[in-house]
Amino acid sequence: MWLPLLGLILGISLGLLTDIHIPTVYENYLSIAVLAALDTLFGGIRAQLQQVYDDKVFVSGFFFNIALAAGLAFLGVHLGIDLYLAAIFAFGVRLFQNIAVIRRILLTKWAERKGQVE
Repeated sequence: MWLPLLGLILGISLGLLTDIHIPTVYENYLSIAVLAALDTLFGGIRAQLQQVYDDKVFVSGFFFNIALAAGLAFLGVHLGIDLYLAAIFAFGVRLFQNIAVIRRILLTKWAERKGQVE
């Protein structure tokens, strides 16, 4: 469970310490890829907390989500439609749902531990 979190912290640190500029042409693709990666990361944390985590599901979901999101953005650019907004909405909703479930699980575990200590 700590490995994805460590990777996230390392990635954010490297991103803040380097001076890499992304061309504006790729900004939509990058934003969707980051959102898809965050969705997968929090989905993996949720699965670990629910004790149903599977490496194959996590890795395949990570790459599939990024490919699907980038494909939607690419198709949208060629059709002249902002399809990347659909991916942002879908991944945003899933991200908030995963965070809510993680919060509930952690609060339940915390309450159980607190009840055992007293």
